Amino acid sequence: MNKKAALEGLLFLMGNEGLTLPQIEAILEENEEVCIKLLGELQDEYNNNDRGIDLKELGNSYKLVTKEEYKDYYKKLTELSNIRTLSPSALETLAIIAYNEPITRLEVDELRKVNSGQMIRSLIARDLVKEVGRSDKIGRPRLYGITDQFLDYFGLSSRDELPKIEEIEKDQEEIELYNSKYKEEI
Repeated sequence: MNKKAALEGLLFLMGNEGLTLPQIEAILEENEEVCIKLLGELQDEYNNNDRGIDLKELGNSYKLVTKEEYKDYYKKLTELSNIRTLSPSALETLAIIAYNEPITRLEVDELRKVNSGQMIRSLIARDLVKEVGRSDKIGRPRLYGITDQFLDYFGLSSRDELPKIEEIEKDQEEIELYNSKYKEEI
């Protein structure tokens, strides 16, 4: 097995968090000398080739970082890109609408325990939510649902492909169990 390639993959997976030398030693099951040698070889490869990334030790962690000389291209990407992540509150609102459509703003507010009017307007502007009709309740409030753009954004062909609530709850329990174990070891 190529441990240098494994190390590169590990560093990529850890992103901004990076890995400390003791973590690398434990994962690769190698001593400090071997791990430093592997890190040096990787760093030499990034320096000797025209590559867009580099390996740096920042704050006692080794991280893959973008090279400074290409910063103008990275800046253009952020300026031109329509790639925008959704905030946790936007995801929460989307999930409520997706699983309960058609749903009124007031019903969303009741589930979130906060006013969701601005968030729904923002999701409509991003074409992830749309008005799908009017409720028969007093005042005939608008009903909201998801759009085809929502399905495309999340890689779904239909609403039926949304994960079942039971699966999400089970996954969340496993994540919480993992995080609690991870925190205990640190």
